[in-house]
Amino acid sequence: MVRVQLRNYNIYAHPVALAFHLLFRTGAIAIYLFGRLFTTNFSLIFIICVLLLSFDFWTVKNVTGRLLVGLRWWNDIQPDGTNAWVFESRDPSRPVNPIDSRIFWISLYVALVIWLFLAFLTLFNPEWLLIVIVAIILNMANVVGYTQCDKDAKKKWAASFATRAATSNPSMVGKLFSAGLGRFFG
Repeated sequence: MVRVQLRNYNIYAHPVALAFHLLFRTGAIAIYLFGRLFTTNFSLIFIICVLLLSFDFWTVKNVTGRLLVGLRWWNDIQPDGTNAWVFESRDPSRPVNPIDSRIFWISLYVALVIWLFLAFLTLFNPEWLLIVIVAIILNMANVVGYTQCDKDAKKKWAASFATRAATSNPSMVGKLFSAGLGRFFG
């Protein structure tokens, strides 16, 4: 991943991925909110929203998550029929752009909150609630997948760091351990 700086201003490392990451999710919300201004055809608004939500789900899951935060997840069906979550994460020595990462995580959670708010507003309008339910399901899948993937990556990185520290300098591990115990007990 490329980090570019110009006059101490951070530039996005993946501007095209970031644009599509925001385009599909804001597009679906905009069509849902303002589509009635252009057409009274619910079916057309439904189809456009579901297509944008599907594009958003696929793009976030397979492209922007990998590029913007270095994470990817999927659900693998085993031969016995059970599901297994599979998580991929970048090498911790390759840092992500903090602006890209911040925008990714904020937009991931904010979009879900917006759809949950819209569900509350359209609770008694079943046909419009259908769009919101599809949006919540697809957004929730990405939120859960990336949250679990991030936790898994942090565990793997911590275990890797501990293993490297223990094998590179065993006496250093003993000093760190006793210093930690000294602070805890004394």
